[in-house]
Amino acid sequence: QVQLVESGGGLVQPGGSLKLSCAASGRGLSNFAMGWFRQGPGKEREFVAAISARSNSLVYGDSVKGRFTISRDNTKNTMSLQMNSLKAEDTALYYCARSRYVGTDYSHEITNYDYWGQGTQVTVSS
Repeated sequence: QVQLVESGGGLVQPGGSLKLSCAASGRGLSNFAMGWFRQGPGKEREFVAAISARSNSLVYGDSVKGRFTISRDNTKNTMSLQMNSLKAEDTALYYCARSRYVGTDYSHEITNYDYWGQGTQVTVSS
């Protein structure tokens, strides 16, 4: 059984930074790509970023390119999302997820992920 637990969310002012973490438990996690998604109030779940199993491929959603950085540490079964230059529109519940695949092909598609965390809230407001 795979369990994913997000942490690091909170309230931050526009222009500020936050780092989200995802702690994973279960066998063979290092063999799968991982991703971050978010869902804002009244919006559909949106792709944020993904990282391949060996960290050799990183993919970002258009709205976060240049501001967010995804990383993982397979020795610790953790994944992180460094978020800089935060905007009000980044306000959302952020989820980490495990892909069904090794690489990041089709990583934007929610159906390609089989395990999800409960989410951590990020609120960007002055």
